[in-house]
Amino acid sequence: MTDKNNDTTEIILDSIADGVFTVDRDWRITSFNRAAEEITGILKEEAIGQRCCDVFHASICETNCALNETFETNRPVVNRTAYIIDADGVRVPISISTAVLRDKTGDAIGGVETFRDLSTIEELRRELEKKYSFHDIISKNSEMLRIFDILPSVAESDSTVLIEGETGTGKELIARALHNLSHRKDKPFVAVNCGALPDTLLESELFGYKAGAFTDARKDKPGRFAMAESGTIFLDEIADISPALQVRLLRVIQERTYEPLGATESVQADVRIVTATNRSLEDLVKSGKFREDLYYRINVIRVKLPPLRERKEDIPLLVDHFIRRFNNLKKKLIADVSPDVLAVLVGYDYPGNIRELENIIEHAFVLCRGTVIDVENLPKNVRPEEGRSLARLTSMDDVEVAFITEALRRNNFNRKKTAQELGMHKTTLWRKMKKLGIQSTA
Repeated sequence: MTDKNNDTTEIILDSIADGVFTVDRDWRITSFNRAAEEITGILKEEAIGQRCCDVFHASICETNCALNETFETNRPVVNRTAYIIDADGVRVPISISTAVLRDKTGDAIGGVETFRDLSTIEELRRELEKKYSFHDIISKNSEMLRIFDILPSVAESDSTVLIEGETGTGKELIARALHNLSHRKDKPFVAVNCGALPDTLLESELFGYKAGAFTDARKDKPGRFAMAESGTIFLDEIADISPALQVRLLRVIQERTYEPLGATESVQADVRIVTATNRSLEDLVKSGKFREDLYYRINVIRVKLPPLRERKEDIPLLVDHFIRRFNNLKKKLIADVSPDVLAVLVGYDYPGNIRELENIIEHAFVLCRGTVIDVENLPKNVRPEEGRSLARLTSMDDVEVAFITEALRRNNFNRKKTAQELGMHKTTLWRKMKKLGIQSTA
């Protein structure tokens, strides 16, 4: 009778799509179903009798074992994310649930764990990021998608480009994308931060110098324009250059020539010039701090990047992207952020924009000991104040509700204007509002 019961139990376990295994109190595997074999690539005969950590090599085995937590707290673990290493050495994302096994008298005799292969979901996440990726720039924001559309056409020309945007919005990524899409892509891309050097050093940095041009100039030194020959030079923080240097730069753009310090002859410059600023050049022109003629020379094509607080629908995509990046860089196996963390991140205004979000995730990686980043892993200035209630986001629908509601408020609940801002038809917006239960008035 016992053998028959065992056979029936095995048939039932093998019919379950999720992996299932049981262990005794010494952590040795006592049963291992067919789905567990398929997910891990390890045969049941090889797994039975082995310690579970030796079979799964999971990301949580050493420091955050779900079964051990269940034994210690007497409470089940439900849908905890982790990674295992299969028989081929491939990392497989899974979700784990655990419970205590008890005999007829109620004594714990072991534990049971079910695990689900999340590879398909992970692949869908990657496909989603790929869909909204453009030369290392990730966004589903309508204004950013419009910029993605025009960049190939802008890249085909040699016209100067002015990229405007707050610090940390990705101006250099846009400049690199322009270079990589252009006919100059096989030539150098040279970036210069004009705000990082005093004017005298910046001039020699840009144009180079000849031996004897000044006391320590013992030999010729090529400048950044020479290094970028036939390629692209990216002049970041262009608003910070002095009036005198503005005159020299204007000549380079107009005549495509420049003179190194101490030189007696001009040098031809075959260079695409892309500039960027986090300040309003129009205001600086009006106040007399930036030359009007130079402004119009560099402002042939203008690309204005929205700050992250105006494209919060990108936050989940960017968080996933940074988690994967830091997993590779720091050799960790963090799977996700908690719903509370997502609520905090979506509600934050990001004065430092995408760069600040990247720093927040890196900070959380250092402090996170498990596989899911929690609120206490975030920098103190980002966390909600003590006693303040946290609007909990539990799904992508919640993120979309928060984003659409914010857009409606910005447009005084005018659905037509809101739809235009979001890059969708007003009937599409109305359907989304009905589906998500968003009120149409303040």
